[in-house]
Amino acid sequence: MTTDRNVLGGELEPCGTEPLTGFYRDGCCSTGPEDVGEHTVCAVVSTEFLVQQQETGNDLVTPRPEYGFAGLQPGDRWCVCASRWLEAYSAGAAPPVLLAATHAKAIEVVPLSALQEHAVDVPADPSTLT
Repeated sequence: MTTDRNVLGGELEPCGTEPLTGFYRDGCCSTGPEDVGEHTVCAVVSTEFLVQQQETGNDLVTPRPEYGFAGLQPGDRWCVCASRWLEAYSAGAAPPVLLAATHAKAIEVVPLSALQEHAVDVPADPSTLT
């Protein structure tokens, strides 16, 4: 059980296990001092995002077995670097995000309003997002 918080102030929920994501490969967008890239945004990767990232030198598609990385496909849930997500947002290629699985530290890099624009897990009472 994690004590990490999400951007909504609640307990950080898992992001994805198929493929197994997270800097610590625990399925969560947990972070710590060794996570220099801050893999804190739980994204549902899209084709547009994967192409945009590949064009900027962040190849998330090609398998890298030496790192236990099978490569991502559209629809996969993945903990992406907050700065990379913001880069994609600025380029108009931001993928959807799961707010409940996005670490609170993400809003040190990405405005909460930008994440909310792309949220796919909006709660029944959206007023809790403010």
